[in-house]
Amino acid sequence: MITTGLVFRLGLSQFLCWGISYYLIGVFGEAIARDTGWSLTLTYSGFSGALVVMGLTSSFVGRLVDRHGGRRVMTGGSALMAVSFLGLSLSRNLVVYDIAWAFMGLAMRMTLYEAAFATLAHLGGASARRPISQITLLGGLASTAFWPIGHMLETVLGWRGALVCYAVVALLTIPLHWSIPDHRSRQPATAGSSSSIRPLARSRPDRIAASLLYMIMVTAAAFVNSGISAHMIGIMSGIGLGMAAAVWLSALRGIGQSSARLFEILFGRRLHPLSLGVVATALLPLSFAAGLSSGGSILAAVAFALCYGAGNGLLTIVRGTQPLVLFDNSHYGLLMGRLTAPGFFVSALAPIVYASIIEISGAAAALHVSLVLAILVMASAAALRWRFRKQIAAAA
Repeated sequence: MITTGLVFRLGLSQFLCWGISYYLIGVFGEAIARDTGWSLTLTYSGFSGALVVMGLTSSFVGRLVDRHGGRRVMTGGSALMAVSFLGLSLSRNLVVYDIAWAFMGLAMRMTLYEAAFATLAHLGGASARRPISQITLLGGLASTAFWPIGHMLETVLGWRGALVCYAVVALLTIPLHWSIPDHRSRQPATAGSSSSIRPLARSRPDRIAASLLYMIMVTAAAFVNSGISAHMIGIMSGIGLGMAAAVWLSALRGIGQSSARLFEILFGRRLHPLSLGVVATALLPLSFAAGLSSGGSILAAVAFALCYGAGNGLLTIVRGTQPLVLFDNSHYGLLMGRLTAPGFFVSALAPIVYASIIEISGAAAALHVSLVLAILVMASAAALRWRFRKQIAAAA
């Protein structure tokens, strides 16, 4: 049983955990490098290492959620995240720094969307679609809130003191996660209930095709998202906008992201997750086409930021809800762990690859690469929808 209170608590925990962990390096990276004397490359490599750890542990954590439920896994992740912040705040050499980031990677895999989605899938089955959409709404505002909060704390307390404060916030998420119902309390699905809907991919060829297309879609999208997240301001500046305009225009991405998620919650209930995937991924090539055609135009740059944010925001929902209708939910955590693991690895490489492309060929080249990958993402989503078009029509 998924209650409104549980959805709110999980949404709040996602808001806090994303804000203090995934977006940490964007706030404190330069301050850490300046204080320690390490290069920016070495400083940011800690975060890349954390993403690699997320990929390496993805299947393992998914299996833990399947076996023990989100309550224990996510609570443990909160505690480990607090320890990781303390390790980072105390690090005086790269060995301790990188070890702390490795623990942070495991903590993020235990607390962020994939773990939360698996928790809801086990509690609600196919009916978890709407709660999954709802918890992403708050999570999408994490960077908007925690970038200025982190900057303020760093100004007052220094980056080490700010990370101690982040450790306290991580501890505050423990009661939010401990309030999750025990996975054993889920009632068996009765015939005709929303949680007993037969998966679309029932035959072995269908399961293989669905897994492959879904993996291509989420992996390519993860690469683009990681690269654009790290370099969006620089890309905006590189296509003819001033630095000040690039900063505030890039911030529109968050508005597009949360607005699209809110629209899906309010009006997208009847849209099948595979159809939503086509809509979401179609926005990505449109956004990069707008960026390439901007030529310094503010209007085109606004379209780029809003369309990209909207597409990426909806893709987060798609990533969590498509497996609900494609596969058997009893092993949702393990399945998601396997299918999303490659995305964590490519996310670790993307900022470096994009930096090289921009340095060698310029910001427009980075947008061209993004456009090609976005078309691949859209083609995978469309092929997935086409593969199961008859089953979708029969179930409508």
